[in-house]
Amino acid sequence: MTETSADRQDPIRVMVVDDHPMWRDAVARDLAESGFEVVATAGDGEQAVRRAKAAAPDVLVLDLNLPGKPGVQVCKEVVGENPALRVLVLSASGEHVDVLEAVKSGATGYLLKSASTGELQDAVRRTAVGDPVFTPGLAGLVLGEYRRLASEPAPAPDTDEPKAPRLTDRETEVLRLVAKGLSYKQIAERLVISHRTVQNHVQNTLGKLQLHNRVELVRYAIERGLDDE
Repeated sequence: MTETSADRQDPIRVMVVDDHPMWRDAVARDLAESGFEVVATAGDGEQAVRRAKAAAPDVLVLDLNLPGKPGVQVCKEVVGENPALRVLVLSASGEHVDVLEAVKSGATGYLLKSASTGELQDAVRRTAVGDPVFTPGLAGLVLGEYRRLASEPAPAPDTDEPKAPRLTDRETEVLRLVAKGLSYKQIAERLVISHRTVQNHVQNTLGKLQLHNRVELVRYAIERGLDDE
């Protein structure tokens, strides 16, 4: 039987990064009391990158405004080091430029600090299984940015581009729904498969196509017209 987010047995490993000690400690405490395993915290960008590599969390709850190294750079480095790591930005800023920079850096979700404790807990759980989680009003902005990026010409390869790898019918089906902006949970419900199976198909597709994140995956799909099918 395939595991889903609902029947996961191990606690979700979380790391909290924020430069305000009282806020950082409060978030870490709330998550720990809710059953998450808080494996590390950090108060600046350099510390965050170093500790994330050592602690190997499932989800990094990340503030953008950090001393030493900005949050978007932290996100880019930790996801580059470990593509399986999910980043949930928890920020006081709802500025569109900050949201888009975070997404382009590899963040899975973006939540405002005005969110309730319950909303944060739900966001961490969903982020852990790869669902894009955004404060209401920001999801449409992000999907629009996916499409804008996809409309731009991709960088020219340094060498002759190899023949595109062959995706299975199911991988193509999942990719088409990702390009339409559906969450992993929505895809699972539509295809009557488990959340984990959707996640596995996406990871396999990323590997086959040598892509690194959801933005690149959506760009690939839209360039090939899969979102219109």
